[in-house]
Amino acid sequence: MDKDNRIAVIGIVVNNREETAKKVNDILSNFGNIIVGRMGIPYKEKEISVISIIVDGTNDEIGALTGKLGNIHGIKAKVALTY
Repeated sequence: MDKDNRIAVIGIVVNNREETAKKVNDILSNFGNIIVGRMGIPYKEKEISVISIIVDGTNDEIGALTGKLGNIHGIKAKVALTY
């Protein structure tokens, strides 16, 4: 691991999956070099989907990824830096 890299978990809540799925997946593909793992779960009772992403990148890379996701209408993204 690069000494400037951080391990983080990004939690993403998707409110309108049909409209946002392509945008979210395009952004995640663009940042694929820092993504370690991804898990997505539909939460049917709440009519949302929840995605968790584990990343290994610099603060700037993690911030850029989270910012781009958060700029999509219907998406909320939060970061927990862990290491």
